[in-house]
Amino acid sequence: MARLGVYTDYTYSLRDGQPHAERSFALFVAALAERFERTVLIGRLDPAGEARYPLGGVELCPLSNYPSLSHTLPALRGMLGSLRPFWRALEGLDLIWILGPHPLAFPFALLARLRGRAVVLGVRQDTVEYVRNRHPGSRRKQALAKLMDAGFRALGRRWPVVVVGPAIAEAYRSSPRLLEISVSLIARSQIAEAGQSRARDYSGELRALSVGRLETEKNPLALADVLADLRRRDERWRLVVCGEGELRPALESRLRELGVDAYAELPGYLGHDSALGDQYRRAHALVLVSWTEGLPQVLYEAFAAGLPVAATDVGGIAAAAGDAVLLVPPGDPEAMAASLARIGEDAALRERLVHRGLALVAERTIESETARVAEFLEDAERQPPPSTR
Repeated sequence: MARLGVYTDYTYSLRDGQPHAERSFALFVAALAERFERTVLIGRLDPAGEARYPLGGVELCPLSNYPSLSHTLPALRGMLGSLRPFWRALEGLDLIWILGPHPLAFPFALLARLRGRAVVLGVRQDTVEYVRNRHPGSRRKQALAKLMDAGFRALGRRWPVVVVGPAIAEAYRSSPRLLEISVSLIARSQIAEAGQSRARDYSGELRALSVGRLETEKNPLALADVLADLRRRDERWRLVVCGEGELRPALESRLRELGVDAYAELPGYLGHDSALGDQYRRAHALVLVSWTEGLPQVLYEAFAAGLPVAATDVGGIAAAAGDAVLLVPPGDPEAMAASLARIGEDAALRERLVHRGLALVAERTIESETARVAEFLEDAERQPPPSTR
């Protein structure tokens, strides 16, 4: 069994010696670790952090907790200070899975190659589109994102690449070895039976559920407009928004402005346990209004719960799950409200969406996806790496 290192530009914390992650993707890595002799997460350590996801079976190679790239000089110092611990970590590893694009991804890939370690790249989202939506007024940040994206694609023409979703797979089609995956956290045992889904009652109050960060690229303010238009169509609808982020006050203000705050619940972040699962079971539709996505995990969570989905047609959603969701153009709250109203009214439509969603999630469980990734990574480790010349 190989010894694997995984780099992502995430912040981690330690509690009682156990790594904790801020992003749920690390849970996928922790499940992947069961298939390797040793797995080391490489990322920033926040000594005062209280990251929410405990990670069993992995070690942490801590890097300096440098700030975001917006703080250029402190970030540069922190990244330069990360090269030495990364070099030391390579001593006990056979291969490195480097997720990017990110400025550190490039020197890390080259250092790993210099040590004779196999390198596999990873891409989870369209970085250019992400930065364009998150920083619409910053030409400098958008230019940097384009530069990093071009550089990472250039590396991808030499080294194996794991990508999330068909849209990113198309961008990296020139890679010598390419694996398209879904980052599913759904175990086979968590998938609902079709009969359970049919038992969901649409005759009374209806709940539209949103799950995700309340940040610019997720377009959360649109949820207020969706709810206002939806209630004009059918007063039975309510909105539940599970997530936290910098735009929560603005969302609350927009809900009040439109006079629908009494019909919205904002419970904040709910963990991947019974609390969030209960929200999926009580909901009647999942609503996703993002400006940009790769292939969001919430789709598979909804599919596993037998929940119909209405989502914006962005990223890899249409290619991966088009016939299992109602697709809506981004930035069109009225079209989203109309789609949710259809879900509430049309039993045959719900049956079709739920049936296809259950079939999709059954094909992309955490067991199947980690097995595919592990096989791909181990194959890359066994094959001679390409020349750096």
